[in-house]
Amino acid sequence: MRGAARIVYFSSRSGNTRRFVDRLDLPALCIPRLPEAPLPEPALPFVLITPTFADGAGRGAVPKPVIRFLNVVGNRALLRGVIASGNRNFGATFALAGEVIARKCGVPVLTRFELAGTETDIARIRAGLHDFWAASEADAA
Repeated sequence: MRGAARIVYFSSRSGNTRRFVDRLDLPALCIPRLPEAPLPEPALPFVLITPTFADGAGRGAVPKPVIRFLNVVGNRALLRGVIASGNRNFGATFALAGEVIARKCGVPVLTRFELAGTETDIARIRAGLHDFWAASEADAA
């Protein structure tokens, strides 16, 4: 599936990230959970939104489907930033996937949110994405 969305996301079975992205009400492509499912093919630079899966030591923070998606060179080349979710109950590993992806792909962590986010998170991140893309377009001009 090829698309002109500026958001690519992965959501686990809990559906928290999907609910969050749905509430953003912005075009988005979803990374499938099943390894045999076709990956989205973004047509534009995008921001990745992902939950964090990690054990107590932080291992396994980036979900395997996200790794599979980012292992495609063309996808990784279009990645401009990451937004990570997590559960604050996990302390130091809260939203750790964002830091791991940012470090490995050389992009910024734009922000973090907990579980399915709050209405404040939705408004803050929607505005932040607007500002992020406006600044990116200004830098490109």
